[in-house]
Amino acid sequence: MCNKKFDGLILDIDGTIWNTTGIVSVAWNKAIDISGYKVKKVNAQILQKEFGKTMNVIAQDLWPELSDSDRDILLSHCCTEEQIALRNNELDICYSGVIDSIKKISLALNVYIVSNCQNGYIELMLEKTGLSDYVKDFECYGRTGKGKAENILMLAARNSVKNPVYVGDTQGDCDACLQISVPFIWASYGFGTASTYIEKISSFPELQSVLGL
Repeated sequence: MCNKKFDGLILDIDGTIWNTTGIVSVAWNKAIDISGYKVKKVNAQILQKEFGKTMNVIAQDLWPELSDSDRDILLSHCCTEEQIALRNNELDICYSGVIDSIKKISLALNVYIVSNCQNGYIELMLEKTGLSDYVKDFECYGRTGKGKAENILMLAARNSVKNPVYVGDTQGDCDACLQISVPFIWASYGFGTASTYIEKISSFPELQSVLGL
Protein backbone atom coordinates (compact mmCIF):
# COMPACT_ATOMS: atom_id res chain seq x y z
CA MET A 1 0.00 0.00 0.00
CA CYS A 2 1.21 3.52 -0.82
CA ASN A 3 2.07 5.55 2.25
CA LYS A 4 1.64 8.88 0.47
CA LYS A 5 -1.76 10.59 0.45
CA PHE A 6 -2.88 11.44 -3.08
CA ASP A 7 -5.57 13.94 -4.04
CA GLY A 8 -6.05 12.78 -7.62
CA LEU A 9 -5.84 9.52 -9.57
CA ILE A 10 -4.87 9.95 -13.23
CA LEU A 11 -5.32 6.98 -15.54
CA ASP A 12 -3.97 5.95 -18.91
CA ILE A 13 -6.45 4.24 -21.27
CA ASP A 14 -4.90 1.69 -23.65
CA GLY A 15 -3.33 -1.20 -21.77
CA THR A 16 -4.73 0.15 -18.50
CA ILE A 17 -8.51 0.54 -18.84
CA TRP A 18 -9.14 -1.47 -22.00
CA ASN A 19 -7.54 -3.25 -24.96
CA THR A 20 -8.84 -2.07 -28.33
CA THR A 21 -5.96 -3.32 -30.47
CA GLY A 22 -7.87 -6.19 -32.08
CA ILE A 23 -10.69 -3.91 -33.19
CA VAL A 24 -8.42 -1.02 -34.11
CA SER A 25 -6.09 -3.15 -36.24
CA VAL A 26 -9.01 -4.27 -38.41
CA ALA A 27 -10.24 -0.68 -38.71
CA TRP A 28 -6.80 0.68 -39.62
CA ASN A 29 -6.28 -2.02 -42.25
CA LYS A 30 -9.64 -1.05 -43.76
CA ALA A 31 -8.46 2.56 -43.86
CA ILE A 32 -5.20 1.51 -45.53
CA ASP A 33 -7.17 -0.34 -48.22
CA ILE A 34 -9.50 2.61 -48.78
CA SER A 35 -6.65 5.12 -48.91
CA GLY A 36 -4.76 3.29 -51.64
CA TYR A 37 -1.39 3.76 -49.93
CA LYS A 38 0.94 0.81 -50.48
CA VAL A 39 2.03 0.34 -46.88
CA LYS A 40 2.31 -2.61 -44.52
CA LYS A 41 -0.84 -3.71 -42.71
CA VAL A 42 -0.99 -3.74 -38.91
CA ASN A 43 -2.10 -6.29 -36.33
CA ALA A 44 -2.90 -6.22 -32.62
CA GLN A 45 0.66 -7.12 -31.61
CA ILE A 46 2.14 -4.28 -33.66
CA LEU A 47 -0.30 -1.77 -32.20
CA GLN A 48 0.37 -2.91 -28.63
CA LYS A 49 4.01 -1.90 -29.14
CA GLU A 50 2.94 1.50 -30.47
CA PHE A 51 0.00 2.48 -28.27
CA GLY A 52 1.07 4.88 -25.56
CA LYS A 53 3.11 6.97 -27.98
CA THR A 54 1.73 10.19 -29.44
CA MET A 55 -0.21 9.76 -32.67
CA ASN A 56 2.41 11.44 -34.86
CA VAL A 57 5.13 9.12 -33.55
CA ILE A 58 2.94 6.05 -34.16
CA ALA A 59 2.43 7.18 -37.76
CA GLN A 60 6.17 7.72 -38.23
CA ASP A 61 6.94 4.28 -36.80
CA LEU A 62 4.37 2.48 -38.94
CA TRP A 63 4.77 4.32 -42.24
CA PRO A 64 8.30 5.78 -42.49
CA GLU A 65 8.18 5.59 -46.29
CA LEU A 66 5.37 8.15 -46.52
CA SER A 67 5.78 11.91 -46.52
CA ASP A 68 4.57 13.85 -43.49
CA SER A 69 1.48 15.01 -45.36
CA ASP A 70 0.62 11.51 -46.59
CA ARG A 71 1.10 10.10 -43.08
CA ASP A 72 -1.28 12.73 -41.74
CA ILE A 73 -3.87 11.83 -44.37
CA LEU A 74 -3.60 8.10 -43.69
CA LEU A 75 -3.69 8.59 -39.93
CA SER A 76 -6.84 10.68 -40.29
CA HIS A 77 -8.47 7.86 -42.29
CA CYS A 78 -7.38 5.35 -39.64
CA CYS A 79 -8.82 7.41 -36.80
CA THR A 80 -12.13 7.80 -38.63
CA GLU A 81 -12.48 4.06 -39.21
CA GLU A 82 -11.35 3.39 -35.64
CA GLN A 83 -14.06 5.63 -34.18
CA ILE A 84 -16.71 3.89 -36.30
CA ALA A 85 -15.50 0.42 -35.30
CA LEU A 86 -15.29 1.21 -31.59
CA ARG A 87 -18.68 2.89 -31.55
CA ASN A 88 -20.22 -0.18 -33.20
CA ASN A 89 -18.39 -2.65 -30.97
CA GLU A 90 -20.59 -4.60 -28.56
CA LEU A 91 -17.86 -6.74 -26.97
CA ASP A 92 -16.51 -6.03 -23.48
CA ILE A 93 -12.92 -4.96 -24.12
CA CYS A 94 -12.23 -3.52 -20.66
CA TYR A 95 -9.83 -5.32 -18.38
CA SER A 96 -11.52 -7.30 -15.63
CA GLY A 97 -12.92 -5.23 -12.79
CA VAL A 98 -12.03 -1.84 -14.27
CA ILE A 99 -15.49 -0.27 -14.41
CA ASP A 100 -16.59 -1.30 -10.92
CA SER A 101 -13.23 -0.30 -9.44
CA ILE A 102 -13.28 3.17 -11.01
CA LYS A 103 -16.79 3.73 -9.69
CA LYS A 104 -15.72 2.73 -6.17
CA ILE A 105 -12.47 4.71 -6.23
CA SER A 106 -14.28 7.84 -7.44
CA LEU A 107 -16.27 7.90 -4.19
CA ALA A 108 -13.07 8.62 -2.26
CA LEU A 109 -10.69 10.12 -4.83
CA ASN A 110 -11.18 12.24 -7.94
CA VAL A 111 -10.41 10.23 -11.08
CA TYR A 112 -8.90 11.75 -14.23
CA ILE A 113 -7.55 10.51 -17.56
CA VAL A 114 -4.51 11.63 -19.55
CA SER A 115 -3.69 9.83 -22.79
CA ASN A 116 -1.59 10.34 -25.91
CA CYS A 117 -4.65 9.50 -28.01
CA GLN A 118 -6.49 11.48 -30.67
CA ASN A 119 -9.26 13.93 -29.85
CA GLY A 120 -12.59 12.19 -29.28
CA TYR A 121 -11.12 8.86 -28.15
CA ILE A 122 -11.50 9.48 -24.42
CA GLU A 123 -15.05 10.75 -24.89
CA LEU A 124 -15.95 7.59 -26.81
CA MET A 125 -14.40 5.36 -24.15
CA LEU A 126 -16.36 7.12 -21.42
CA GLU A 127 -19.56 6.77 -23.41
CA LYS A 128 -19.03 3.08 -24.18
CA THR A 129 -18.10 2.18 -20.60
CA GLY A 130 -20.65 4.40 -18.85
CA LEU A 131 -17.88 6.08 -16.84
CA SER A 132 -18.58 9.70 -17.79
CA ASP A 133 -20.02 10.52 -14.36
CA TYR A 134 -17.02 9.02 -12.57
CA VAL A 135 -14.17 10.77 -14.39
CA LYS A 136 -13.86 14.42 -13.41
CA ASP A 137 -11.65 15.67 -16.25
CA PHE A 138 -9.34 14.45 -19.00
CA GLU A 139 -6.69 15.60 -21.43
CA CYS A 140 -4.99 14.18 -24.51
CA TYR A 141 -2.40 14.80 -27.20
CA GLY A 142 -5.14 15.23 -29.81
CA ARG A 143 -6.50 18.32 -28.05
CA THR A 144 -3.29 20.01 -26.95
CA GLY A 145 -0.57 18.72 -29.26
CA LYS A 146 1.50 18.13 -26.13
CA GLY A 147 3.00 14.97 -24.65
CA LYS A 148 1.85 13.11 -21.57
CA ALA A 149 4.06 14.91 -19.04
CA GLU A 150 2.83 18.35 -20.07
CA ASN A 151 -0.79 17.21 -20.20
CA ILE A 152 -0.59 15.71 -16.71
CA LEU A 153 0.69 19.03 -15.39
CA MET A 154 -2.00 20.99 -17.26
CA LEU A 155 -4.81 18.78 -15.98
CA ALA A 156 -3.49 18.84 -12.42
CA ALA A 157 -3.16 22.63 -12.45
CA ARG A 158 -6.67 23.35 -13.69
CA ASN A 159 -8.16 20.94 -11.15
CA SER A 160 -5.97 22.12 -8.25
CA VAL A 161 -4.52 18.63 -7.82
CA LYS A 162 -1.38 18.96 -5.72
CA ASN A 163 -0.41 15.30 -5.20
CA PRO A 164 -1.49 13.20 -8.19
CA VAL A 165 -0.58 9.61 -8.92
CA TYR A 166 -0.55 8.19 -12.45
CA VAL A 167 -1.40 4.64 -13.50
CA GLY A 168 -0.12 3.36 -16.84
CA ASP A 169 1.42 0.33 -18.49
CA THR A 170 4.44 1.42 -20.53
CA GLN A 171 7.94 2.81 -20.15
CA GLY A 172 6.68 5.94 -21.87
CA ASP A 173 4.19 6.45 -19.05
CA CYS A 174 6.96 5.86 -16.54
CA ASP A 175 9.30 8.33 -18.26
CA ALA A 176 6.61 11.02 -18.39
CA CYS A 177 6.02 10.69 -14.65
CA LEU A 178 9.73 10.74 -13.86
CA GLN A 179 10.08 13.91 -15.94
CA ILE A 180 7.58 15.79 -13.76
CA SER A 181 8.13 13.95 -10.45
CA VAL A 182 4.67 12.37 -10.35
CA PRO A 183 4.44 8.95 -8.62
CA PHE A 184 3.80 6.13 -11.09
CA ILE A 185 1.92 2.86 -10.58
CA TRP A 186 2.68 0.25 -13.22
CA ALA A 187 -0.23 -1.77 -14.63
CA SER A 188 1.82 -4.88 -15.39
CA TYR A 189 -1.10 -6.63 -17.12
CA GLY A 190 -0.97 -4.10 -19.98
CA PHE A 191 1.12 -3.74 -23.12
CA GLY A 192 4.58 -2.82 -21.89
CA THR A 193 7.17 -2.74 -19.16
CA ALA A 194 8.37 -0.08 -16.73
CA SER A 195 11.70 0.37 -15.00
CA THR A 196 10.62 2.54 -12.07
CA TYR A 197 7.37 2.61 -10.12
CA ILE A 198 6.10 3.03 -6.58
CA GLU A 199 3.74 0.06 -6.89
CA LYS A 200 2.90 -2.65 -9.42
CA ILE A 201 -0.60 -4.03 -10.01
CA SER A 202 -1.32 -7.25 -11.87
CA SER A 203 -5.04 -6.47 -12.16
CA PHE A 204 -6.95 -3.20 -11.99
CA PRO A 205 -8.97 -4.01 -8.83
CA GLU A 206 -5.67 -4.23 -6.89
CA LEU A 207 -5.49 -0.46 -7.25
CA GLN A 208 -8.03 0.04 -4.47
CA SER A 209 -5.88 -1.66 -1.85
CA VAL A 210 -2.69 -0.07 -3.20
CA LEU A 211 -4.30 3.35 -2.70
CA GLY A 212 -5.56 2.36 0.74
CA LEU A 213 -9.21 2.69 -0.24
